[in-house]
Amino acid sequence: MKKALSVILSASMVLAMAAPAFAESATEAPDLDGSDFSVGLVTDVGGVNDGSFNQSAWEGLQKAGEDFGVTVNYLESKTDADYTPNIESFMDEDCDLIICVGYMLADAMRSAAEENPDQKFAIIDDSSCSDLDNVTCLMFRQEQASYLVGYVAGLVTETNTVGFVLGMANDTMNQFGYGYLAGVKDANPDATVLQQNANSFSDSATGKSMANQEITNGADVIFHAAGATGLGVIEACQEAKIKAIGVDSDQSSIAPDTVITSAMKRVDNAVYETTEELIQDKLESGIHEYDLAHGGVDIAPTTDLLSDDVIAAVDDVKEKIISGEVVVPKTKEEFEEKYGDIYELDD
Repeated sequence: MKKALSVILSASMVLAMAAPAFAESATEAPDLDGSDFSVGLVTDVGGVNDGSFNQSAWEGLQKAGEDFGVTVNYLESKTDADYTPNIESFMDEDCDLIICVGYMLADAMRSAAEENPDQKFAIIDDSSCSDLDNVTCLMFRQEQASYLVGYVAGLVTETNTVGFVLGMANDTMNQFGYGYLAGVKDANPDATVLQQNANSFSDSATGKSMANQEITNGADVIFHAAGATGLGVIEACQEAKIKAIGVDSDQSSIAPDTVITSAMKRVDNAVYETTEELIQDKLESGIHEYDLAHGGVDIAPTTDLLSDDVIAAVDDVKEKIISGEVVVPKTKEEFEEKYGDIYELDD
């Protein structure tokens, strides 16, 4: 048996906001005994209580621990200097699988994976290590979920001005922007999208400041793809009594009268399934992609603040994406071919 890892649930680990419900559509858990397995999760700088994808990953891993008896734990990265020592700590504990949350851990994980070819790794939102035989890359079609919430924003705006706050501009994160702007413009060609890059996933003060700037300039709906930075965006929207759109998990519980929907990436499902495959000795390296058709991304199930007409319109466009009638752009070239050079954060 592998060396046991302990999980101590302290008050600091429990969010005041409700965590997202896990896998609403999931069937009964398979009867697996994972008691001989241990899995460690390394967060990025947003931390496990970011109300976003770090938290969602931990929720999925906790669920796997409950269902299969797997020993699970996490280590938070306060800065990027923590990535390597956190990974090494889990290797010292003889973890069967180490899951790295976010592309920012890719370099540290690659070094560890190359030096330790018998250690299994998984990484969320990065495919640069897919050439390694001991790395599983969990990728999401986030542009599809972002398109759906952009479509909502375009339909519900009353000022014809909406906002977008990005955590960091790069190829992976810009997919959120391409999808969101495409959805806004397809729903409402006259709408303007204000755009800002916070250059951080852990700075809620900057997120709030940027949202306030967009509100001052007329935005009445703001979408963030910024991890814990986005908590400041939601706070600004709440104070200004305008609409906010969350990301990665259903963030409506943070501000129930403000967050009208969220662009969901089912990181929890991906982590759960990856752990299940580990136990079954079916875990394969390479890229595992999660899209709208297979439930890997979606709009949040909470729709209390949306009209029946908006919900019907979103359901219709979902079917068009799944059928291929609507193709959501995920690259600069694909976006500009249809919408022109209106996305400002990829320069």
